[in-house]
Amino acid sequence: MTNIENHFKQLRLQGMYNRWNALVETREHHDLSLSEGLEILLQSEEEDRINRRFERLKRSAKFRYTATIEELHFDPTRGLNKSQITELTTGDYITKGESVLITGATGCGKSFVASALGHRACSGGTKVLYFNTQKLLIKTKMARVDGSIFKLFDSISKAGVLILDDFGLAHLDKKQQMDLMEIIEDRHSKASTIIASQLPVASWYEVIGEATIADAILDRLVHTSHRIELKGESLRKKL
Repeated sequence: MTNIENHFKQLRLQGMYNRWNALVETREHHDLSLSEGLEILLQSEEEDRINRRFERLKRSAKFRYTATIEELHFDPTRGLNKSQITELTTGDYITKGESVLITGATGCGKSFVASALGHRACSGGTKVLYFNTQKLLIKTKMARVDGSIFKLFDSISKAGVLILDDFGLAHLDKKQQMDLMEIIEDRHSKASTIIASQLPVASWYEVIGEATIADAILDRLVHTSHRIELKGESLRKKL
């Protein structure tokens, strides 16, 4: 290993190291000026860091599906509008702290769409957290017992995108109502929340239960939301 390669390794410049080896193997480095070679190496390092960050963000998000925007099938009859999804892929809703509410029957693709949006957010360098809603509320309950609840709330609040899947499968008890309120309040106008539910938004009041808390939660979610209402029979029947 040459001194140059040693320095790349010691400084953890993996992208530059890989690119340098490729240039040496093809002898292309002999044909490059100092500035040309340096530009190529720096660009390779930048791309490597972006790719590694993307992979870290994907792993930590724990998506339900490995889904991308490119895999979405746009069909107006199913309520999936290409122009709306294209707008969301810009990430402007994340910057503004706006919510995305995805509703539709079982198997119509809600979780897949939510995962695809989360995947795109990761590619832009945004931290994403993906939870089944009931499992998250069980997690908050356990965190209250072991004293880590504030740490958990802080971690959730720092995610640029929070995805709550399968919202509304069970009614919320008092502590769950308060925990959900705390999560939504911490993120209001600062970070984006994506919620996927079998129930129409109008039915969420009943699921949350307490009218005052339901009003507060939905007021923060609905008014600046992007609504995706998927239609049609289950896609799973076609598999």
